[in-house]
Amino acid sequence: MEMPNRKVHKIERKISLSQGADISQHKRRVAAYARVSTDSDEQLSSYEAQVDFYTRYIKNNPKWEFVSVYTDEGVTGTNTKKRDGFNQMVEDALSGNIDLILTKSISRFARNTVDTLTTIRRLKEKGVEVYFEKENIYTLDAKGEVMITIMSSLAQEESRSISENVTWGIRKSMADGKIILDYKHFLGYEKGEDGLPKIVEEEAEIVRKIYTLFLEGNTVREIADYLTGQGIPTPAGKAKWSVSTITSILQNEKYKGDALLQKTYTVDFLSKTVKKNNGEVPQYYIQNSHPAIIDPDTFELVQNEIKRRRPGRRQLHRNSPFTAKIICGECGGFYGRKVWHSKSRYRNYIWRCNEKYEGDKVCTTPNLREIDLESAFVEAFNRLLGDKAQYISRFEKLLPILADTSALENQLGDLEKQHTAMLDDLRAYMEENTRHVQDQAEYNRRFSEMDAACSALEKQINNVKQQILAQQGRKEQIKRCLYELRQCDSLLEEFSLNLWNSMVESVTVAADGTLTFRFRDGTEIPVIVPKKK
Repeated sequence: MEMPNRKVHKIERKISLSQGADISQHKRRVAAYARVSTDSDEQLSSYEAQVDFYTRYIKNNPKWEFVSVYTDEGVTGTNTKKRDGFNQMVEDALSGNIDLILTKSISRFARNTVDTLTTIRRLKEKGVEVYFEKENIYTLDAKGEVMITIMSSLAQEESRSISENVTWGIRKSMADGKIILDYKHFLGYEKGEDGLPKIVEEEAEIVRKIYTLFLEGNTVREIADYLTGQGIPTPAGKAKWSVSTITSILQNEKYKGDALLQKTYTVDFLSKTVKKNNGEVPQYYIQNSHPAIIDPDTFELVQNEIKRRRPGRRQLHRNSPFTAKIICGECGGFYGRKVWHSKSRYRNYIWRCNEKYEGDKVCTTPNLREIDLESAFVEAFNRLLGDKAQYISRFEKLLPILADTSALENQLGDLEKQHTAMLDDLRAYMEENTRHVQDQAEYNRRFSEMDAACSALEKQINNVKQQILAQQGRKEQIKRCLYELRQCDSLLEEFSLNLWNSMVESVTVAADGTLTFRFRDGTEIPVIVPKKK
């Protein structure tokens, strides 16, 4: 069968929107997008100039209908997630409210190739055109997408280079001991004329109050509620304090005049994801880097108190000053708070051994009412106060002994030298194995021995460090005890929470109801609680 002659018909190209044809015979709805990436005065000036220019430029074109100038101020272009103005513009365009978007350049639109192309393609599907003034590119033009892909890639690489340079600069500053603080969200300091943190005394008083309240036995929740109730704004200027904010202030080494730099790091310049630094990048610890609000002894005392409250007993948020201080004389377990008759007018709090009914044998130590605990403390403290001069003398002799940690520090230095030598030997042994063929079974056995010795030494080092911290904390506690004793001129008539937290280390309960109060200096005073009839 003979094929008919093939004919080719040329379909003429339609005039693109980028050439300005008014196909719909209606004015084109035109918007503009302006962005600056920092809050500096120079950039803000540029930002205002962009807004003013595009507003006048669009309104002066008789073929255009002005929609809006969408803006983002002080945000980065590497990701569109946090750019509210940009996202609103795209949403309006996809909803059919915009025909053309004007913007200064591809780098102002976005520095992420994926974001740029994805957004342009979404807009293109809806017939929305974008014009990049600097590059003179219309996205509905035939060559537009090819040029945009190339230009976006260049912009992204430029952003990567800037990010890497900024990161290098920040880390170089850290290595040089320069401190970087987010002063807007950091309580107690402002940037001084020399560039270092300068104490803001009004805010510093709040920080000191937080530390004092915690050492007096208050929970972080109670401290947060107290500050909220007092109408004191948070570091971020909010009305309500959170537990996490209080905890952060109690644990931030900057309040004792030191600075640990690079606690977090940015994973990459596109996602801007921030992660806690667990050794992935270097950290820098600077001692005495700036004026302290909290003296180092008090800071260490707070850290020890945090550790004491935490292990297995959720005591950082404990609801009573008696928590973790009342000990069962039979099993050694802690007493816990129980509520009796919770739904009646006879509601009462009692304290009972937490392990009382846990084992095969029931502890015979008695339950205690809170009022009995308070009365017993008043009696024990008054007996202590009866020989006030003797106890003050004992505290004064104890302080220099506790302050001297030189023996432990020498021991720590020796252990750390041994540890360094062991690590060098281990590293050399590993390198030797890569250079020469060895019996791998023997190598693994020897390596395991050396590794175990290193681990054992690390445990010793940590133990000595804990001893130093504990001794420093105990010194601070004795100082507080000494202060409280000197302030007491008369016998107690009622329970004092401040004295309880300052003076009492523990209370042991015997089966016959005797409560043995152990004070911070090691003094023990027994008090017999009358049995309830």
